[in-house]
Amino acid sequence: MRSSGHGGGTHDDPFDEGGTSLLRQPMAVWATAGASVVAFMGIGLVDPILPSIAKGLHASSSQVSLLFTSYFLITAVAMLVTGFVSSRIGGRKTLLAGLALVVVFAALSGTSSSVGELVGFRAGWGLGNALFVSTSLAVIVGAAAGGSAAAILLYESALGLGMACGPLLGAVLGDMKWRYPFFGTAVLMAIGFIAITVLLKEQPRPARKTSLLDPVKALGHGGLASAAIAAFFYNYAFFTVLAFTPFVLNMSPYKSGGVFFAWGVLLAVFSVILAPRLQERFGSLRVLGGSLLLLAADLVVLGYGDHTTAVVCTILSGAFIGLNNTVFTELALGVSDAPRPVASAGYNFVRWFAAAAAPFLAPKIAEWTDIHLPFVVAALAAAAGAGVVGLRRRALTLRAEELEPRHAAEDGVAAFAE
Repeated sequence: MRSSGHGGGTHDDPFDEGGTSLLRQPMAVWATAGASVVAFMGIGLVDPILPSIAKGLHASSSQVSLLFTSYFLITAVAMLVTGFVSSRIGGRKTLLAGLALVVVFAALSGTSSSVGELVGFRAGWGLGNALFVSTSLAVIVGAAAGGSAAAILLYESALGLGMACGPLLGAVLGDMKWRYPFFGTAVLMAIGFIAITVLLKEQPRPARKTSLLDPVKALGHGGLASAAIAAFFYNYAFFTVLAFTPFVLNMSPYKSGGVFFAWGVLLAVFSVILAPRLQERFGSLRVLGGSLLLLAADLVVLGYGDHTTAVVCTILSGAFIGLNNTVFTELALGVSDAPRPVASAGYNFVRWFAAAAAPFLAPKIAEWTDIHLPFVVAALAAAAGAGVVGLRRRALTLRAEELEPRHAAEDGVAAFAE
Protein backbone atom coordinates (compact mmCIF):
# COMPACT_ATOMS: atom_id res chain seq x y z
CA MET A 1 0.00 0.00 0.00
CA ARG A 2 1.31 3.43 -0.90
CA SER A 3 1.36 6.48 1.27
CA SER A 4 -1.37 9.04 0.76
CA GLY A 5 0.18 11.82 2.78
CA HIS A 6 2.17 14.81 1.68
CA GLY A 7 5.43 12.98 1.30
CA GLY A 8 6.47 9.87 -0.51
CA GLY A 9 6.08 6.31 0.60
CA THR A 10 7.37 2.89 -0.18
CA HIS A 11 5.72 -0.09 -1.72
CA ASP A 12 6.69 -3.62 -2.54
CA ASP A 13 8.03 -4.45 -5.95
CA PRO A 14 5.08 -6.27 -7.55
CA PHE A 15 7.25 -7.74 -10.28
CA ASP A 16 9.39 -9.70 -7.85
CA GLU A 17 7.78 -10.24 -4.50
CA GLY A 18 9.31 -13.10 -2.59
CA GLY A 19 11.32 -14.08 -5.65
CA THR A 20 8.20 -14.85 -7.69
CA SER A 21 7.78 -13.18 -11.07
CA LEU A 22 4.53 -11.39 -11.83
CA LEU A 23 4.21 -13.51 -14.97
CA ARG A 24 4.63 -16.85 -13.20
CA GLN A 25 1.04 -17.35 -12.14
CA PRO A 26 -1.24 -20.38 -11.94
CA MET A 27 -3.48 -20.96 -14.93
CA ALA A 28 -6.51 -20.17 -12.76
CA VAL A 29 -5.17 -16.64 -12.28
CA TRP A 30 -4.62 -16.16 -16.01
CA ALA A 31 -8.11 -17.48 -16.75
CA THR A 32 -9.68 -15.02 -14.31
CA ALA A 33 -7.48 -12.14 -15.51
CA GLY A 34 -8.34 -12.93 -19.14
CA ALA A 35 -12.05 -12.92 -18.39
CA SER A 36 -11.53 -9.62 -16.53
CA VAL A 37 -10.02 -8.09 -19.68
CA VAL A 38 -13.16 -9.03 -21.62
CA ALA A 39 -15.40 -7.74 -18.81
CA PHE A 40 -13.73 -4.33 -18.94
CA MET A 41 -13.81 -4.41 -22.73
CA GLY A 42 -17.59 -4.50 -22.45
CA ILE A 43 -17.65 -1.02 -20.88
CA GLY A 44 -16.08 0.79 -23.83
CA LEU A 45 -17.18 -1.66 -26.50
CA VAL A 46 -20.14 0.42 -27.63
CA ASP A 47 -18.22 3.71 -27.78
CA PRO A 48 -17.22 3.66 -31.48
CA ILE A 49 -20.59 2.34 -32.59
CA LEU A 50 -22.93 4.65 -30.65
CA PRO A 51 -23.70 6.73 -33.78
CA SER A 52 -24.15 3.51 -35.79
CA ILE A 53 -26.55 2.10 -33.19
CA ALA A 54 -28.51 5.37 -33.19
CA LYS A 55 -28.77 5.20 -36.98
CA GLY A 56 -29.60 1.48 -37.07
CA LEU A 57 -32.32 1.72 -34.44
CA HIS A 58 -33.59 5.20 -35.50
CA ALA A 59 -32.80 6.60 -32.05
CA SER A 60 -31.51 9.92 -30.75
CA SER A 61 -28.13 10.34 -29.07
CA SER A 62 -29.79 10.73 -25.66
CA GLN A 63 -31.74 7.49 -26.18
CA VAL A 64 -28.63 5.55 -27.19
CA SER A 65 -26.70 6.96 -24.23
CA LEU A 66 -29.16 5.09 -22.01
CA LEU A 67 -27.08 1.99 -22.88
CA PHE A 68 -24.59 3.29 -20.33
CA THR A 69 -27.24 4.56 -17.90
CA SER A 70 -29.09 1.25 -17.58
CA TYR A 71 -25.81 -0.67 -17.39
CA PHE A 72 -24.33 1.39 -14.57
CA LEU A 73 -27.57 1.98 -12.68
CA ILE A 74 -27.99 -1.77 -12.29
CA THR A 75 -24.27 -2.09 -11.51
CA ALA A 76 -24.60 0.46 -8.68
CA VAL A 77 -27.55 -1.29 -7.06
CA ALA A 78 -25.95 -4.71 -7.58
CA MET A 79 -22.96 -3.63 -5.49
CA LEU A 80 -25.16 -4.11 -2.42
CA VAL A 81 -25.85 -7.68 -3.51
CA THR A 82 -22.50 -9.00 -4.74
CA GLY A 83 -20.90 -9.40 -1.30
CA PHE A 84 -24.10 -10.96 0.03
CA VAL A 85 -24.02 -13.52 -2.78
CA SER A 86 -20.29 -14.31 -2.87
CA SER A 87 -20.02 -14.74 0.91
CA ARG A 88 -22.71 -17.44 0.68
CA ILE A 89 -22.02 -19.34 -2.54
CA GLY A 90 -18.27 -18.64 -2.88
CA GLY A 91 -16.16 -16.63 -5.31
CA ARG A 92 -15.98 -19.23 -8.08
CA LYS A 93 -19.75 -19.69 -8.33
CA THR A 94 -20.26 -15.91 -8.21
CA LEU A 95 -17.81 -15.44 -11.09
CA LEU A 96 -19.55 -18.12 -13.14
CA ALA A 97 -23.00 -16.67 -12.43
CA GLY A 98 -21.80 -13.23 -13.56
CA LEU A 99 -20.19 -14.63 -16.70
CA ALA A 100 -23.31 -16.60 -17.58
CA LEU A 101 -25.48 -13.48 -17.30
CA VAL A 102 -23.07 -11.48 -19.48
CA VAL A 103 -23.06 -14.21 -22.15
CA VAL A 104 -26.86 -14.33 -22.26
CA PHE A 105 -27.53 -10.58 -22.20
CA ALA A 106 -24.65 -9.65 -24.54
CA ALA A 107 -26.03 -12.11 -27.09
CA LEU A 108 -29.57 -10.78 -26.59
CA SER A 109 -28.25 -7.22 -27.07
CA GLY A 110 -27.13 -8.21 -30.54
CA THR A 111 -30.66 -9.33 -31.43
CA SER A 112 -32.37 -6.08 -30.33
CA SER A 113 -34.95 -4.61 -32.65
CA SER A 114 -35.44 -1.38 -30.71
CA VAL A 115 -33.41 0.89 -28.49
CA GLY A 116 -35.70 0.01 -25.58
CA GLU A 117 -34.85 -3.67 -25.91
CA LEU A 118 -31.14 -2.90 -26.14
CA VAL A 119 -31.26 -0.69 -23.03
CA GLY A 120 -33.04 -3.47 -21.13
CA PHE A 121 -30.55 -6.12 -22.20
CA ARG A 122 -27.65 -3.86 -21.21
CA ALA A 123 -29.18 -3.66 -17.72
CA GLY A 124 -29.02 -7.44 -17.44
CA TRP A 125 -25.46 -7.29 -18.75
CA GLY A 126 -24.65 -4.78 -16.00
CA LEU A 127 -25.89 -7.17 -13.32
CA GLY A 128 -23.68 -9.96 -14.67
CA ASN A 129 -20.69 -7.66 -14.93
CA ALA A 130 -21.18 -6.43 -11.35
CA LEU A 131 -21.18 -10.00 -10.02
CA PHE A 132 -18.05 -10.86 -11.99
CA VAL A 133 -15.97 -7.71 -11.57
CA SER A 134 -16.73 -7.25 -7.87
CA THR A 135 -15.40 -10.76 -7.19
CA SER A 136 -12.57 -11.17 -9.70
CA LEU A 137 -9.85 -9.24 -7.83
CA ALA A 138 -10.52 -11.13 -4.60
CA VAL A 139 -10.22 -14.39 -6.53
CA ILE A 140 -7.01 -13.27 -8.27
CA VAL A 141 -5.49 -12.19 -4.95
CA GLY A 142 -6.44 -15.49 -3.35
CA ALA A 143 -5.02 -17.63 -6.14
CA ALA A 144 -1.99 -15.59 -7.28
CA ALA A 145 1.65 -16.37 -6.60
CA GLY A 146 3.89 -13.51 -5.48
CA GLY A 147 1.65 -11.78 -2.97
CA SER A 148 -1.24 -9.36 -3.23
CA ALA A 149 0.83 -6.49 -4.68
CA ALA A 150 1.58 -8.57 -7.77
CA ALA A 151 -2.04 -9.71 -7.99
CA ILE A 152 -3.42 -6.17 -7.78
CA LEU A 153 -1.01 -5.00 -10.47
CA LEU A 154 -2.10 -7.90 -12.67
CA TYR A 155 -5.72 -6.89 -12.15
CA GLU A 156 -5.04 -3.23 -12.92
CA SER A 157 -3.23 -4.34 -16.09
CA ALA A 158 -6.31 -6.34 -17.10
CA LEU A 159 -8.45 -3.27 -16.47
CA GLY A 160 -6.24 -1.06 -18.63
CA LEU A 161 -5.97 -3.63 -21.43
CA GLY A 162 -9.72 -4.14 -21.45
CA MET A 163 -10.48 -0.42 -21.54
CA ALA A 164 -8.01 -0.01 -24.41
CA CYS A 165 -9.12 -2.99 -26.48
CA GLY A 166 -12.88 -2.61 -25.99
CA PRO A 167 -13.26 0.36 -28.37
CA LEU A 168 -10.91 -1.33 -30.88
CA LEU A 169 -12.96 -4.53 -30.94
CA GLY A 170 -16.13 -2.48 -31.15
CA ALA A 171 -14.73 -0.59 -34.14
CA VAL A 172 -13.51 -3.67 -36.05
CA LEU A 173 -16.71 -5.66 -35.60
CA GLY A 174 -19.04 -2.66 -35.58
CA ASP A 175 -17.73 -1.45 -38.93
CA MET A 176 -19.27 -4.57 -40.44
CA LYS A 177 -22.51 -4.39 -38.46
CA TRP A 178 -23.36 -2.71 -35.16
CA ARG A 179 -24.71 -5.99 -33.76
CA TYR A 180 -21.46 -7.95 -34.12
CA PRO A 181 -19.58 -6.48 -31.12
CA PHE A 182 -22.29 -7.78 -28.82
CA PHE A 183 -22.10 -11.28 -30.28
CA GLY A 184 -18.29 -11.12 -30.12
CA THR A 185 -18.40 -10.27 -26.41
CA ALA A 186 -20.79 -13.15 -25.75
CA VAL A 187 -18.40 -15.59 -27.44
CA LEU A 188 -15.34 -14.30 -25.55
CA MET A 189 -17.15 -14.43 -22.21
CA ALA A 190 -18.33 -17.97 -22.98
CA ILE A 191 -14.68 -18.95 -23.47
CA GLY A 192 -13.89 -17.29 -20.13
CA PHE A 193 -16.72 -19.25 -18.50
CA ILE A 194 -15.29 -22.54 -19.76
CA ALA A 195 -11.72 -21.59 -18.71
CA ILE A 196 -12.76 -20.68 -15.17
CA THR A 197 -14.94 -23.79 -14.89
CA VAL A 198 -11.98 -25.99 -15.78
CA LEU A 199 -9.07 -24.16 -14.14
CA LEU A 200 -10.33 -22.37 -11.03
CA LYS A 201 -10.94 -24.22 -7.79
CA GLU A 202 -13.37 -22.83 -5.22
CA GLN A 203 -11.83 -20.18 -2.98
CA PRO A 204 -12.24 -20.18 0.83
CA ARG A 205 -15.37 -18.35 1.92
CA PRO A 206 -15.12 -15.48 4.41
CA ALA A 207 -15.65 -16.38 8.05
CA ARG A 208 -18.50 -13.86 8.30
CA LYS A 209 -21.33 -13.59 5.79
CA THR A 210 -21.99 -10.13 4.36
CA SER A 211 -25.45 -8.62 4.83
CA LEU A 212 -27.18 -6.40 2.29
CA LEU A 213 -26.82 -3.34 4.54
CA ASP A 214 -23.14 -3.78 5.44
CA PRO A 215 -21.87 -1.65 2.49
CA VAL A 216 -24.26 1.18 3.42
CA LYS A 217 -23.19 1.01 7.07
CA ALA A 218 -19.54 1.16 5.98
CA LEU A 219 -20.23 4.59 4.45
CA GLY A 220 -20.70 5.89 7.99
CA HIS A 221 -16.90 6.15 8.08
CA GLY A 222 -16.00 9.74 7.19
CA GLY A 223 -12.98 8.82 5.08
CA LEU A 224 -14.81 6.22 3.00
CA ALA A 225 -17.81 8.51 2.54
CA SER A 226 -15.48 11.32 1.41
CA ALA A 227 -13.74 9.02 -1.07
CA ALA A 228 -17.10 7.88 -2.44
CA ILE A 229 -18.40 11.45 -2.85
CA ALA A 230 -15.19 12.60 -4.55
CA ALA A 231 -15.34 9.56 -6.83
CA PHE A 232 -18.99 10.34 -7.61
CA PHE A 233 -18.02 13.74 -9.03
CA TYR A 234 -15.01 12.23 -10.81
CA ASN A 235 -17.10 9.49 -12.41
CA TYR A 236 -19.51 12.06 -13.79
CA ALA A 237 -16.59 13.65 -15.65
CA PHE A 238 -15.15 10.26 -16.67
CA PHE A 239 -18.37 9.00 -18.23
CA THR A 240 -19.15 12.25 -19.95
CA VAL A 241 -15.97 11.58 -21.90
CA LEU A 242 -16.78 7.92 -22.48
CA ALA A 243 -20.45 8.22 -23.42
CA PHE A 244 -20.89 11.71 -24.93
CA THR A 245 -17.63 12.42 -26.76
CA PRO A 246 -18.27 9.87 -29.59
CA PHE A 247 -21.24 11.98 -30.70
CA VAL A 248 -19.14 15.16 -30.60
CA LEU A 249 -16.28 13.61 -32.58
CA ASN A 250 -18.77 12.14 -35.08
CA MET A 251 -16.19 9.84 -36.69
CA SER A 252 -16.39 6.47 -38.42
CA PRO A 253 -16.26 3.42 -36.13
CA TYR A 254 -12.64 2.74 -37.11
CA LYS A 255 -11.48 6.30 -36.43
CA SER A 256 -13.46 6.58 -33.20
CA GLY A 257 -12.13 3.18 -32.13
CA GLY A 258 -8.58 4.37 -32.81
CA VAL A 259 -9.11 7.48 -30.68
CA PHE A 260 -10.45 5.49 -27.75
CA PHE A 261 -7.78 2.82 -28.16
CA ALA A 262 -5.13 5.51 -27.72
CA TRP A 263 -7.17 6.86 -24.79
CA GLY A 264 -7.20 3.39 -23.23
CA VAL A 265 -3.47 2.90 -23.73
CA LEU A 266 -2.76 6.15 -21.85
CA LEU A 267 -5.20 5.06 -19.15
CA ALA A 268 -3.36 1.74 -18.73
CA VAL A 269 0.15 3.25 -18.76
CA PHE A 270 -0.66 5.97 -16.24
CA SER A 271 -2.66 3.63 -14.01
CA VAL A 272 -0.17 0.76 -13.81
CA ILE A 273 3.24 2.33 -14.44
CA LEU A 274 3.23 6.06 -13.69
CA ALA A 275 0.72 6.35 -10.83
CA PRO A 276 2.88 4.37 -8.34
CA ARG A 277 5.93 6.50 -9.15
CA LEU A 278 4.05 9.77 -8.83
CA GLN A 279 2.48 8.63 -5.58
CA GLU A 280 5.89 7.82 -4.14
CA ARG A 281 7.21 11.24 -5.06
CA PHE A 282 4.27 13.52 -4.28
CA GLY A 283 1.85 11.51 -2.14
CA SER A 284 -1.47 10.01 -3.22
CA LEU A 285 -3.75 12.90 -2.33
CA ARG A 286 -1.62 15.49 -4.14
CA VAL A 287 -1.58 13.26 -7.22
CA LEU A 288 -5.35 12.79 -7.01
CA GLY A 289 -6.19 16.46 -6.48
CA GLY A 290 -3.83 17.62 -9.21
CA SER A 291 -5.05 15.00 -11.66
CA LEU A 292 -8.70 15.94 -11.09
CA LEU A 293 -7.93 19.63 -11.74
CA LEU A 294 -5.99 18.76 -14.89
CA LEU A 295 -8.91 16.63 -16.07
CA ALA A 296 -11.23 19.59 -15.49
CA ALA A 297 -9.01 21.87 -17.58
CA ASP A 298 -8.74 19.23 -20.30
CA LEU A 299 -12.53 18.93 -20.49
CA VAL A 300 -13.02 22.67 -20.93
CA VAL A 301 -10.52 22.74 -23.81
CA LEU A 302 -12.16 19.63 -25.29
CA GLY A 303 -15.56 21.29 -25.23
CA TYR A 304 -14.50 24.56 -26.85
CA GLY A 305 -11.67 23.43 -29.15
CA ASP A 306 -11.88 22.52 -32.82
CA HIS A 307 -12.19 18.90 -33.98
CA THR A 308 -8.46 18.16 -33.84
CA THR A 309 -8.23 19.66 -30.37
CA ALA A 310 -11.20 17.58 -29.23
CA VAL A 311 -9.48 14.40 -30.46
CA VAL A 312 -6.22 15.27 -28.68
CA CYS A 313 -7.99 16.19 -25.43
CA THR A 314 -10.10 13.03 -25.52
CA ILE A 315 -6.95 10.91 -25.76
CA LEU A 316 -5.15 12.99 -23.13
CA SER A 317 -7.99 12.54 -20.65
CA GLY A 318 -7.03 8.87 -20.48
CA ALA A 319 -3.84 9.81 -18.62
CA PHE A 320 -5.72 11.69 -15.88
CA ILE A 321 -8.39 9.01 -15.66
CA GLY A 322 -5.70 6.33 -15.23
CA LEU A 323 -4.12 8.23 -12.33
CA ASN A 324 -7.48 8.82 -10.68
CA ASN A 325 -8.53 5.19 -11.02
CA THR A 326 -5.44 3.91 -9.23
CA VAL A 327 -5.57 6.37 -6.32
CA PHE A 328 -9.31 6.02 -5.82
CA THR A 329 -8.90 2.23 -5.75
CA GLU A 330 -6.44 2.50 -2.89
CA LEU A 331 -8.58 5.00 -1.01
CA ALA A 332 -11.62 2.73 -1.26
CA LEU A 333 -9.69 -0.30 -0.03
CA GLY A 334 -7.56 1.31 2.67
CA VAL A 335 -9.12 4.45 4.11
CA SER A 336 -11.53 2.77 6.54
CA ASP A 337 -11.38 -0.13 8.95
CA ALA A 338 -14.27 -1.95 7.24
CA PRO A 339 -13.51 -5.29 5.53
CA ARG A 340 -12.29 -4.46 2.06
CA PRO A 341 -15.10 -6.20 0.12
CA VAL A 342 -17.66 -4.31 2.19
CA ALA A 343 -15.88 -0.95 1.90
CA SER A 344 -15.44 -1.38 -1.85
CA ALA A 345 -19.11 -2.30 -2.30
CA GLY A 346 -20.27 0.81 -0.44
CA TYR A 347 -17.85 3.02 -2.37
CA ASN A 348 -18.88 1.57 -5.73
CA PHE A 349 -22.57 1.83 -4.82
CA VAL A 350 -22.18 5.61 -4.59
CA ARG A 351 -19.83 6.27 -7.49
CA TRP A 352 -21.62 4.19 -10.12
CA PHE A 353 -24.71 6.37 -9.83
CA ALA A 354 -22.68 9.16 -11.45
CA ALA A 355 -21.66 6.77 -14.23
CA ALA A 356 -25.37 6.17 -14.78
CA ALA A 357 -26.28 9.88 -14.65
CA ALA A 358 -23.62 11.36 -16.96
CA PRO A 359 -24.53 9.46 -20.17
CA PHE A 360 -28.16 10.50 -19.71
CA LEU A 361 -27.63 14.12 -18.67
CA ALA A 362 -24.81 15.12 -21.05
CA PRO A 363 -26.88 14.76 -24.29
CA LYS A 364 -29.88 16.33 -22.57
CA ILE A 365 -27.82 19.35 -21.52
CA ALA A 366 -26.57 19.64 -25.10
CA GLU A 367 -30.16 19.54 -26.40
CA TRP A 368 -31.28 22.19 -23.89
CA THR A 369 -28.30 24.51 -24.39
CA ASP A 370 -25.38 23.81 -26.74
CA ILE A 371 -22.73 21.16 -27.34
CA HIS A 372 -20.12 22.94 -25.19
CA LEU A 373 -21.95 23.06 -21.87
CA PRO A 374 -21.91 19.30 -21.08
CA PHE A 375 -18.11 19.51 -20.91
CA VAL A 376 -18.28 22.58 -18.66
CA VAL A 377 -20.56 20.67 -16.29
CA ALA A 378 -18.19 17.69 -16.39
CA ALA A 379 -15.23 19.97 -15.69
CA LEU A 380 -17.05 21.49 -12.70
CA ALA A 381 -17.75 17.96 -11.44
CA ALA A 382 -14.04 17.05 -11.67
CA ALA A 383 -13.13 20.27 -9.86
CA ALA A 384 -15.73 19.49 -7.19
CA GLY A 385 -14.06 16.10 -6.70
CA ALA A 386 -10.72 17.86 -6.21
CA GLY A 387 -12.40 20.19 -3.72
CA VAL A 388 -13.68 17.24 -1.67
CA VAL A 389 -10.17 15.73 -1.67
CA GLY A 390 -8.69 19.02 -0.46
CA LEU A 391 -11.29 19.73 2.21
CA ARG A 392 -11.33 16.16 3.52
CA ARG A 393 -7.58 15.55 3.29
CA ARG A 394 -7.24 14.49 6.93
CA ALA A 395 -10.15 12.04 6.73
CA LEU A 396 -8.78 10.58 3.49
CA THR A 397 -5.38 9.67 4.91
CA LEU A 398 -4.81 5.97 4.28
CA ARG A 399 -4.00 3.62 7.09
CA ALA A 400 -1.05 2.67 4.90
CA GLU A 401 1.54 2.60 7.65
CA GLU A 402 -0.58 0.17 9.67
CA LEU A 403 -1.27 -2.30 6.87
CA GLU A 404 0.95 -4.65 4.90
CA PRO A 405 -0.13 -5.22 1.30
CA ARG A 406 -0.58 -8.93 1.87
CA HIS A 407 -3.39 -8.19 4.33
CA ALA A 408 -5.50 -7.49 1.28
CA ALA A 409 -5.47 -11.21 0.51
CA GLU A 410 -6.43 -12.06 4.07
CA ASP A 411 -9.45 -9.77 3.90
CA GLY A 412 -10.45 -10.83 0.37
CA VAL A 413 -9.98 -7.60 -1.53
CA ALA A 414 -13.04 -6.43 -3.41
CA ALA A 415 -12.63 -5.20 -6.95
CA PHE A 416 -12.54 -1.61 -8.16
CA ALA A 417 -14.94 -2.07 -11.08
CA GLU A 418 -13.93 0.76 -14.13
